[in-house]
Amino acid sequence: MSPGRADEKNGADQSSICVNNPHLQSLKEDILYHFNLGTSSHDLQAMFGDVKFVCVGGSPWRMKSFIEYIAGELGLANPKAEYPNICAGTDRYAMYKVGPVLSVSHGMGIPSISIMLHELIKLLYHAHCTDVTVIRIGTSGGIGLDPGTVVVTKQSVDAMFQPRFEQVVLGKPVVRSTELDADLAEELVQCSKELAEFDTVIGSTMCTLDFYEGQARLDGAFCSYTEEDKQNYLAEAYAAGVRNIEMESSVFAAMCKLSNLRAAVVCVTLLDRQKGDQLTSSHDVLQNYQLRPQILVGTYIKKKLNVAKKSSC
Repeated sequence: MSPGRADEKNGADQSSICVNNPHLQSLKEDILYHFNLGTSSHDLQAMFGDVKFVCVGGSPWRMKSFIEYIAGELGLANPKAEYPNICAGTDRYAMYKVGPVLSVSHGMGIPSISIMLHELIKLLYHAHCTDVTVIRIGTSGGIGLDPGTVVVTKQSVDAMFQPRFEQVVLGKPVVRSTELDADLAEELVQCSKELAEFDTVIGSTMCTLDFYEGQARLDGAFCSYTEEDKQNYLAEAYAAGVRNIEMESSVFAAMCKLSNLRAAVVCVTLLDRQKGDQLTSSHDVLQNYQLRPQILVGTYIKKKLNVAKKSSC
């Protein structure tokens, strides 16, 4: 398939992937470098054309664990089977697939997930995928929540609590919306209520450019503020509706919205940042917490596929 397929933005099928880049039309081959995939070297439509759900998360291990979990939940394969890393030719990202579910790692921070999303969006576009839902699953620091609480993001905000993602393009700031799918968020919360296994809330997620000073931590190599300054800032964040902090949601929301992808962010809180900066829970407890987004999103996917299966009978 040629990478130059025109995107009719105004008249296109509302379920299709939007790629608004006229320069792709001049490419003889579109090389998805960090995935070790390409439009000439691989039949992307045959490999990925049936994808309906994409789950992304920072850790390659976590995304392999998720594909094993969802394989068992959907009864599509033996969860103990070996699932090959589709991106094995590169050490940047890991990708796994079972049935209509794709699981991809994105590394840590906005630059890393942004690179991955550019290539993922083009992959879905070249594969002619439709009606795709993308969900980021991960961990975060909570604000005013018990550790282990799952937060479904209402909107991503920056470190000044504004719902925006700002990027410099050609030396000029470009501001994009970080709006996420409200109906999808509500569906995920409803799934959690049906599970009744752990607390799940909807709230704003603050996306920062840094793990330490950018998140008002006191334990980095540098710190120019006091404990009182930190507590005042976190209290302001809570008053603004922020319930957790991580480092990827803003660009994730912005790029999914631009691409016509239904998207959500589901992160478990590992600690309450108002009570400390370092993790003190045991390894087993933290492992249990990290499974919660997988369980919730797996339940949602299973529910949606069962509904689709029944409606087609």
